[in-house]
Amino acid sequence: MSSEVTSLIDRYCAVWNEPEPERRKALLEAVWADRATYTDPRSDTKGVDELLAHITTVRAGRPGARIVRTTTVDVHHGLARFGWRVVEADGTPLPEGIDIALLAPDGERIERIIGFFGPMTPI
Repeated sequence: MSSEVTSLIDRYCAVWNEPEPERRKALLEAVWADRATYTDPRSDTKGVDELLAHITTVRAGRPGARIVRTTTVDVHHGLARFGWRVVEADGTPLPEGIDIALLAPDGERIERIIGFFGPMTPI
């Protein structure tokens, strides 16, 4: 199952990198469950249209930047976590983040993403 979830997560990351809005929507609809939510420190969206609007805003603020998965995808009990980072158009890497994904019961779509920016801070 972990290779299927890794593929799902990679297809989700590809949504963020797709420059063409209609193609981006089709890619998201293929991985995003009905009424799925996305939450990060700057956004809290519900459904395909709200997440697409957020992605459009993020892409406009960083033209040509890409999201790159930086870790393996850990999976257990219908949850997945993975590290990622934004790489600017000129190749400059920005600080990493981590996403936690709640998978749909069939494991073929994402019901929720909770994202955090930056590395974990040691105590």
